[in-house]
Amino acid sequence: MSEGQDFAECRPLLFTIAYEILGSAADAEDVVQDSYLRWHGVSREDVEHPRAYLVRTVTRQALNHLRTTRRRREDYVGPWLPEPVRTGPDVGEDAVLAESVSMAMLLVLETLSPDERAVFVLREVFGYSHREVADMVGKTEATARQIAHRAREHVRARRRRFHHDPRTAEEVVGRFLHAAGTGDVAALMSMMAPGVVHISDGGGRVSAARRPVRGREKVARFVAGVSRTSGPVTLLEFANYNALPAVQFRSGDRVDYVLIFEIADGLIHGMYAVRNPDKLSTAVVPRPLARRKDDPWRL
Repeated sequence: MSEGQDFAECRPLLFTIAYEILGSAADAEDVVQDSYLRWHGVSREDVEHPRAYLVRTVTRQALNHLRTTRRRREDYVGPWLPEPVRTGPDVGEDAVLAESVSMAMLLVLETLSPDERAVFVLREVFGYSHREVADMVGKTEATARQIAHRAREHVRARRRRFHHDPRTAEEVVGRFLHAAGTGDVAALMSMMAPGVVHISDGGGRVSAARRPVRGREKVARFVAGVSRTSGPVTLLEFANYNALPAVQFRSGDRVDYVLIFEIADGLIHGMYAVRNPDKLSTAVVPRPLARRKDDPWRL
């Protein structure tokens, strides 16, 4: 295959790796594009396994980028949420991939060091061997094993798992929108789990809660208040973001915000409102994600 064909075939995998390491679709696209330029400039005679070369390049570029952006996130105004990516139903068919790009998991990954995050993603999500992971992150195999164990224990202690039925989730979201629109606090409370949390990310650019709102009554009253004071919305669209049910709110052609739901057993356990316009510029664009390794190769 040609250079372009090799890269195009790997692109969904490369974007997914970069996004899970960075939590930002825009930054992941930058990393993938930079990796393409590097790929375009290398002699094909020096590359035995194109996919191995591309995955290694993207991983190292993403790691370098993450070390820089983590410093900026320390000064972020209000809660920081990952940039939402619009996903298709095929992502939900892969339980490992769906969990790995969920808001809950990406927020857990934020608590890891850059090396821990990259190693965990490559090993636990994409299934690369410790030797392959070690080569990708520039560590010895023994060190990669230690990092993988530490990261796995950290994630296990903090992860929250939610399995939802798509039809039930859409029905719950529909009832939620009706109750929010009418300001029915009691109805909102009835569809929320006791430990529900609502996190808003405005990035200091738009109005948003500066801290997470927790608890059924507080979240219900907060949602009703936001609905009452919000300006006119011309379009609501049901969609899937990060393999979770979501609603996209628009005013004309502009996406005002994306509200993502975690739903289990018919109850809402979490809501993530991404309002920062910097994170919504490509929110309407579906993102093909992948984690498969069809053809075996070794580094």
